Amino acid sequence: MSRFFSNKFYKLIPYIPGEQPKKTDYIKLNTNESPFLPSDSVKEAVAEESKRLMLYSDPECIDLREKLSKVLGVKPSEVVVTNGSDEILNFAFMAFCDENHPIVFPDITYGFYPVFANLHNIPYTEIPVKADFSIDINDYIGINKNIVIANPNAPTSLLLSISDIEKIVSSNPDNIVIIDEAYIDFGGESAIKLINRYKNLLVTGTFSKSRSLAGARLGFGVADKDLIADINTLRYSTNPYNVNRLTLKAGMAALQDNAYYMEKCKKIVDTREYTARQLENLGFEVLESFTNFLFVKSEKIDGETLYKELKRRKILVRHFSLERIKDYNRITIGTKEQMEVLIEKIKEIFKENNL
Repeated sequence: MSRFFSNKFYKLIPYIPGEQPKKTDYIKLNTNESPFLPSDSVKEAVAEESKRLMLYSDPECIDLREKLSKVLGVKPSEVVVTNGSDEILNFAFMAFCDENHPIVFPDITYGFYPVFANLHNIPYTEIPVKADFSIDINDYIGINKNIVIANPNAPTSLLLSISDIEKIVSSNPDNIVIIDEAYIDFGGESAIKLINRYKNLLVTGTFSKSRSLAGARLGFGVADKDLIADINTLRYSTNPYNVNRLTLKAGMAALQDNAYYMEKCKKIVDTREYTARQLENLGFEVLESFTNFLFVKSEKIDGETLYKELKRRKILVRHFSLERIKDYNRITIGTKEQMEVLIEKIKEIFKENNL
């Protein structure tokens, strides 16, 4: 770092995103992107809107918020849209947490949570998940601290029920509970239905996973209108044009084609179950998944070695070096054909190494 870098950041360890290779000959199963193209109407909407790029985007995102509110069953005043769900999470940490309002989250979860906490000098506690990687809700009930939980969780792919979420939210009425639902469309039940019952609940979501718009960067938050107003105070204090014109139109078209994307989610779920069975037949331990990825390990080969061997064969999966999960790999669900190649390459690796 340079000698000009602020001392308040000298201990900051940034989030490390998944590999994005320049070459296109890889099968990318490492960053939980959809394997399916956006719908035709999304491509047409973006092409048409490109003619107006000389103009700023709508800072209120009125059309998209109204459409999204209808799909989600809430009011437009209860929705904010952002530059990816990372931005709404960042705003939430900024708005509701400080040295007097710490935050807690599982020790195995989305890696951006400790980064946001350190970025904003927020005290935080990582609560260990159980031996089977599930979250014990008793660790969060009545804890009297702000809470963020990814549900389903990443990278473990496990899900808390709505009743468990409600127990956590209702028992911490004086603290914010953030439920990060990036993967909710692959088998979970959204907590959005609870926002009118609990004013301390913020639910975040993204168009990256289930609506094939990872490259467009579009996220959202849903909460009581007063929480949304708090977040908008920060949004207008940093970048009121945070969602560009092309992304706004892409999001609108994606919502209009919602049935198309939900059908693709079903295909991903079917392929996920197929892949899980194939991996189990090869001796892998596969955690139950409610996401568009699988979290797996094999007693035959360690996680890092498998990651490297697959990469050598032009398949990318995600390996984490944390001690508790270093034997596991997270495998995004691609097309059926891509997953068949993955299985064949793993068989090849096992055969070459006499495993």
